[in-house]
Amino acid sequence: MPFQLEGPGQGKRGQIVQLSGTLITCPAFSSPGKSKEAEIKRINKELANIRSKFKGDKALDGYSKKKYVCKLLFIFLLGHDIDFGHMEAVNLLSSNKYTEKQIGYLFISVLVNSNSELIRLINNAIKNDLASRNPTFMCLALHCIANVGSREMGEAFAADIPRILVAGDSMDSVKQSAALCLLRLYKASPDLVPMGEWTARVVHLLNDQHMGVVTAAVSLITCLCKKNPDDFKTCISLAVSRLSRIVSSASTDLQDYTYYFVPAPWLSVKLLRLLQCYPPPEDAAVKGRLVECLETVLNKAQEPPKSKKVQHSNAKNAILFETISLIIHYDSEPNLLVRACNQLGQFLQHRETNLRYLALESMCTLASSEFSHEAVKTHIDTVINALKTERDVSVRQRAADLLYAMCDRSNAKQIVSEMLRYLETADYAIREEIVLKVAILAEKYAVDYSWYVDTILNLIRIAGDYVSEEVWYRVLQIVTNRDDVQGYAAKTVFEALQAPACHENMVKVGGYILGEFGNLIAGDPRSSPPVQFSLLHSKFHLCSVATRALLLSTYIKFINLFPETKATIQGVLRAGSQLRNADVELQQRAVEYLTLSSVASTDVLATVLEEMPPFPERESSILAKLKRKKGPGAGSALDDSRRDPSSNDINGGAHGTGSSTPSPSADLLGLRAAPPPAAPPATSGAGNLLVDVFSDGPAAQPSLGPTPEEAFLRFVCKNNGVLFENQLLQIGVKSEFRQNLGASRRGWCGDGVSRTLGLGWYLERRLKELKLSPTKRVAAQVDGGAQVQQVLNIECLRDFLTPPLLSVRFRYGGAPQSLTLKLPVTINKFFQPTEMAAQDFFQRWKQLSLPQQEAQKIFKANHPMDAEVTKAKLLGFGSALLDNVDPNPENFVGAGIIQTKALQVGCLLRLEPNAQAQMYRLTLRTSKEPVSRHLCELLAQQF
Repeated sequence: MPFQLEGPGQGKRGQIVQLSGTLITCPAFSSPGKSKEAEIKRINKELANIRSKFKGDKALDGYSKKKYVCKLLFIFLLGHDIDFGHMEAVNLLSSNKYTEKQIGYLFISVLVNSNSELIRLINNAIKNDLASRNPTFMCLALHCIANVGSREMGEAFAADIPRILVAGDSMDSVKQSAALCLLRLYKASPDLVPMGEWTARVVHLLNDQHMGVVTAAVSLITCLCKKNPDDFKTCISLAVSRLSRIVSSASTDLQDYTYYFVPAPWLSVKLLRLLQCYPPPEDAAVKGRLVECLETVLNKAQEPPKSKKVQHSNAKNAILFETISLIIHYDSEPNLLVRACNQLGQFLQHRETNLRYLALESMCTLASSEFSHEAVKTHIDTVINALKTERDVSVRQRAADLLYAMCDRSNAKQIVSEMLRYLETADYAIREEIVLKVAILAEKYAVDYSWYVDTILNLIRIAGDYVSEEVWYRVLQIVTNRDDVQGYAAKTVFEALQAPACHENMVKVGGYILGEFGNLIAGDPRSSPPVQFSLLHSKFHLCSVATRALLLSTYIKFINLFPETKATIQGVLRAGSQLRNADVELQQRAVEYLTLSSVASTDVLATVLEEMPPFPERESSILAKLKRKKGPGAGSALDDSRRDPSSNDINGGAHGTGSSTPSPSADLLGLRAAPPPAAPPATSGAGNLLVDVFSDGPAAQPSLGPTPEEAFLRFVCKNNGVLFENQLLQIGVKSEFRQNLGASRRGWCGDGVSRTLGLGWYLERRLKELKLSPTKRVAAQVDGGAQVQQVLNIECLRDFLTPPLLSVRFRYGGAPQSLTLKLPVTINKFFQPTEMAAQDFFQRWKQLSLPQQEAQKIFKANHPMDAEVTKAKLLGFGSALLDNVDPNPENFVGAGIIQTKALQVGCLLRLEPNAQAQMYRLTLRTSKEPVSRHLCELLAQQF
């Protein structure tokens, strides 16, 4: 029965609201024409009335409590805070009336915090309801547990809910609620759900007669089996059996669960997703039944629709796409894969944009299968048309992805040509990705290298701003390594540079190629040496500093290749704009090249400026960049080793080099051993297109990470990380320093394979300025994948300039191995940051004014100049950063004291970045001359 607002507002218009089946009348707190203030005033009056009722001497009956608690809930849902009434809501939980208990649970689910002091009382009420065997009350309690979902509730009820779920006397509605409640608790706190003894009985819920119970159980099992697949492996046969019954049933057989003539679509989709958690069934009978189900779904997709309603097609297509996902996941039934591809092909021209998008996305995965790749290729014209005509940019992007995935030797030129044509009008958001794809396809499937050169130069011409360094570096490497393409490349790039508007990347490529191979086209009067030089120099003043530096190197190469251009080029180098250039790099190059061309003999000049040798072979970095751009999970769609092995023969087999090298662990005290890399491939010929001489990794190095020297320098501004890693051993360091004391932990980790290393170490170079005390000896044997740690206590007695050396010796397979590493203990580790005001800083700066107390270094930035990164490195170096000291806010000022046992060394530093010139000036002043120079060298190497 509806209740009305009491008191002064009794005659006002009310608002009928239905909350979970309870029909109530709530006050009209606001109405058209009334202000917000009037609404708040009305609500405050009502809250005061409710508060007085709760605090009154007269005890309220259950109906009144329910009424007022419901009003509080309604006011809260209007956006106003409620700070009372919680206890009255808890009292409603003990009522035997459904509506009162329902409002109590609803209030608690919405307003009670998981850290509330009332949780214990609420838990007691929930326990009583779960034990009552009243299915309605049990469902209310389970809903409350799931809605709150706190760890406290999980700890209180995680053991009871599985028992309720599998109990034989539990009602179907209770089982549904228990399964979904358990799923909610598992997602919040997986460690609290003990499924060991209940696993088999939960799996058998897939055979339950009630479809609602099966649907809830499938959701729970799908989540559980992702963590413990072996425990739930028996669900495969039951899921296939249930799916078979649904797929083969008529729409009238499951009338209560038929949605627009589609039997149980949600359960079907959930079962198909559950099966994707496992490989194909091993049992032949189960596999045959599953294949029959999948074929039935594909057959039904060809039948005329039983309804014109969009809900019918949505439900039918949901099952179809999930079926295709399962077929792709198994990748073992050629017939099904081809049928799935043909079915998706019908959607490529569907009027619904979403279906076209999903079809393109699924076909991208199908293209990676050897069974369906040829079938996907038959739709190339449709996909190209979609790339040209689709309105939705996301669909065009999926079309580009599919073209990339279906590309092989037979259609590479067509696909690359279409993608280049599309690139001219492509959306800016996807241009860089398309450029990378075109570059990868061109080098992977290039039959003749002139086509590859033409393609990359077209890329630069069409979308030069989106051509990364990795792309144009690669064309230089390939041209350098291939004698048969050098003349063609020089001629082509010379013609490209003649365009009135020429992108800077084209100038870079032209400068390099003409500087190395311009002599191959110098016989033609139209491309004589003076013409080549004039063409390049006409672009000089329009380029950035980096490109001008490259062109200056080309000029000095021209003097060696074409002596007749010497006077002209020396005149350019002598020009005041070069010798007095504001940029240090350009000025230095001009001076050095001018001197070299004037002083050196012809033989010396030819030796210094001889042609670049072939670059060593390294794995391509373009594909890695594309994978990073696509994000996690893109590996399968971008994997080039999936098919068409003949492409490896043409391009030198770089994609046949096996698995990628695992990256070093960032935190060695988590010492996670990486899997061993594959054996190094045989060196292929210089014509290998898929090698990258400009990638960061070394060509052939036993270490998986940086070189020992690089690793040591990284520790200057940090205390934790990997010091050394190769196929056999990983060594990491975690250090702490305070004043003149420090502790360094070294971790030693085997390679994760069943093999044992006989390990030993000692300090090869001890310093009298440092006291090093190991706490215990490291284990003599390190098993594969095992980790051992060694703690080394450090005391700084005096300032020092060289680090101690650590010698590691071990035996593997009977053969002795050894390596010597610098222990990452440098003088700056004993910095004590010092805060001081600007006046104190400058006063101290003037006191340290002797020439021997200052060290200064001007150097070019080796990394991107980022203010936040610079600040982090300076803080990691150990000094305090002082704000508002330097008049230039772009500069960094720091101060600190180096603590040793014998003395303290004060240190002031100033770092002045010049972003325009990409240069730094670093100045350090300390009270000891050697320390100033040493700190300046250490810090400069970090930028």
